[in-house]
Amino acid sequence: MVSAADILSASILVVDDKEANLQLIEGMLRVAGYTSVESTTDPNAVCELYRKNRYSLILLDLQMPGMDGFQVMEGLQEIEGAGYLPILVVTAQPAHKLHALQAGAKDFVSKPFDLAELRARVHNILEVRLLHLRAKNHSEVLEETVRELEASREVIRLKTLEERKKSDQELALAQETQESLLPRCLPQFENFHIHAFNQPTRYVGGDFYDFLQLSSGEWIGVLADVSGKGMSAALLSSMVLGALSMEFHSGTELQEVLNRVNRLLCEKSLPYQFVTVFLFLLNPNGDGKFISAGHNPAYLFRSATGKIERLVSNCFVLGMFDSSTYQSCPLHLCQGDLLVVYSDGLPDAQNQQEEMFGEERLLDIISQEAPSGSHALEQKLLKAIGEFTQGTPQTDDITFVVVERYQ
Repeated sequence: MVSAADILSASILVVDDKEANLQLIEGMLRVAGYTSVESTTDPNAVCELYRKNRYSLILLDLQMPGMDGFQVMEGLQEIEGAGYLPILVVTAQPAHKLHALQAGAKDFVSKPFDLAELRARVHNILEVRLLHLRAKNHSEVLEETVRELEASREVIRLKTLEERKKSDQELALAQETQESLLPRCLPQFENFHIHAFNQPTRYVGGDFYDFLQLSSGEWIGVLADVSGKGMSAALLSSMVLGALSMEFHSGTELQEVLNRVNRLLCEKSLPYQFVTVFLFLLNPNGDGKFISAGHNPAYLFRSATGKIERLVSNCFVLGMFDSSTYQSCPLHLCQGDLLVVYSDGLPDAQNQQEEMFGEERLLDIISQEAPSGSHALEQKLLKAIGEFTQGTPQTDDITFVVVERYQ
């Protein structure tokens, strides 16, 4: 997470041809606690200043003599390329807003501007910008780890046992990196108990889950299964989790989150790579919605009747078709209801006779243990998987999430 201190110390450049506006905006930012604020009335100097200082945010006036804000953004795009352009435009012309967003701006504020609104938009853009930089840095570290491991793979095959042991230690370090993407501790949301389990098939797996509390009191949960195994799957899951996190923090609607992530995967991932996702949102009263993008069915145990409902996939997997769109379905958990979301590695888990754990066995366990609550169900699932597989190496990651509305 990005701390308040990180946001307040982020570098900001204010660009306006009127000195009075600069003084007003700079004063507002400094009163709000921002400590690294610079300004200029010369639009021609902006690109060189950005190249030198790489500001976390630029507040840019669109209407300036000699060189307007759109021309400034064109110059900044040449510097940043396909990267993230941290611009908040300031304009008195409503018609300029859409044009500015299409040109690469991340947000806008209208003149005459409301100081409270301006402070809020500055804070939000900086938070997203710093999260973007953090995710980018993490991805670069993971990519470097992958390159180093792949380059040494053939050498490792010919090494002695001691050197193989060292390789295992390096892969274990990569596993720790991947595990750091998962929540360090499960969150506590009002009226809900949450339990989760992840066991990668190799040192680094492609399954992940995450949760996020929203300012509205609602919360989001996600479980995803990335195609493939090992480091390639881990790298893709890192990119997907970073993209999801950035979209959630920017306040994007649930279905639009998956629309954007799908387009990102179609552009950046390899043709044979894809991701299945079960994404859901709930409020403290149990009302919400879900999207299942090519994921296996989730199960909803109804405490009042003892029946189990199937929440089936209603969309394509992510990363296959850039024209795919994603729509949510309604979801409601009554008191005592349990939601069970899992990757296909759970029913596909094999024993020594190469028999599969299966959906039927999973449903029987849910039916028998769900009335006793989420903790009892989690423990029974873990015990049943262990007794069934008896240490047999698995061909897929095993991941599940259990959510109980307890009041």
